[in-house]
Amino acid sequence: MTEFQDYRPLEPEENQLPVKAEDRIETGRFHLKYAGFWTRFWAYIIDLLVVSAICGILLKPAFHLSGMAISNPPFFLFSPYKLTALAVFLLYFALMTKLFRQTIGKMILGIRVDTKDGRPLDWGTILFREVIGRFISKMILIPYLLAALMPKKEALHDLFADTVVVHEDSYEKTEELPIPAGSQ
Repeated sequence: MTEFQDYRPLEPEENQLPVKAEDRIETGRFHLKYAGFWTRFWAYIIDLLVVSAICGILLKPAFHLSGMAISNPPFFLFSPYKLTALAVFLLYFALMTKLFRQTIGKMILGIRVDTKDGRPLDWGTILFREVIGRFISKMILIPYLLAALMPKKEALHDLFADTVVVHEDSYEKTEELPIPAGSQ
């Protein structure tokens, strides 16, 4: 007989402690843990640093070489530089989310964007979440605070696009609703 065929359960020892109920592994349904406000906030700060670096390295020298003003907006409150920087900001979030489901800040903190129903992110979802929703959130700033108050920790742009931001490798137990009597 090989050692695998000679397997037999061990007898419990007399000095072995009983297994407590809270130490047992629970079976049930789990879902990816939603990323909270502070995790998303720090990912956003990292992304702002990345976008600022891109603008500082690529846009500012291009504007200086072309002789265009970086400040002193000629119309409203937007200069050509600010409009171009806004386009870089929106493109960064849209392309990174479409290609990788996460930006560099989200990659560093281990979170990603998923749809609520589990389907892949399409361009329509990306347009609503990363361009329209993020533009509104950037102009007002208050919609970002919704992530601290909503049950699935969604910001306004998540509500627009039916998306959630989740931790990549962290799960939490799904609340199971009680089955009403007589419905079985």
